[in-house]
Amino acid sequence: MSLLLSRLSKLCVGKPDLVRRSSLLLLSNGFSSSLLQTPPCRTLTAHPCGDDEDEYLGKLVIMNANESRFTYLEKKVPLEIVDPDERITIGASHGWVATLKDDGILRLQDDLNPYASDTDPKRIPLPPLVTLPHCQTHIVTNVAMSSSSPEDEDCVVAVKFLGPQISFCRPANKPEWRNIRIENPCFYSSRVMFSKKHDTFRILGSGGTLGRVNIHR
Repeated sequence: MSLLLSRLSKLCVGKPDLVRRSSLLLLSNGFSSSLLQTPPCRTLTAHPCGDDEDEYLGKLVIMNANESRFTYLEKKVPLEIVDPDERITIGASHGWVATLKDDGILRLQDDLNPYASDTDPKRIPLPPLVTLPHCQTHIVTNVAMSSSSPEDEDCVVAVKFLGPQISFCRPANKPEWRNIRIENPCFYSSRVMFSKKHDTFRILGSGGTLGRVNIHR
């Protein structure tokens, strides 16, 4: 069964293959971890600062994985990325949050990493998304990265959209999107994840089917 079209020659992505897997894979859902963090933490919200100077900023609230209480930080983050009504946050990976506004440009920000600077936050805009025929790029299932920072030369960012499209980009290496159409509908609502052990992006489909895309560096 052909899962993906081999259109990522510049990314050196090998032909995908399918395996069967009975156990569920763990998926990231707003969790952040880094070498400076023990244990991992979950971003909960941000409390408005309450003054005119910082009316669009809030102080970050997190929960450490080994604790049952909230931790209130002095770190300030844009309120729009934690506001569910804004709906611009489309995913998070390795402490980087991905946002998507009406301009169609996906941005990677380190705001939700509690140990990143709030006075000098990093903003990495990627090229405008390209929609394949009969696909859409407005509803995102999730975002995954192959390394801890999009500034790494070999880091690949994967974006899985609701439906048949998945897109890849190398932010630090002449970024451009490489778009793939998924043929098997069992993957249309799946999430993408990166396996460091196997050096592959994976997509878990219904029935335990696992789509796999190899990246050769």
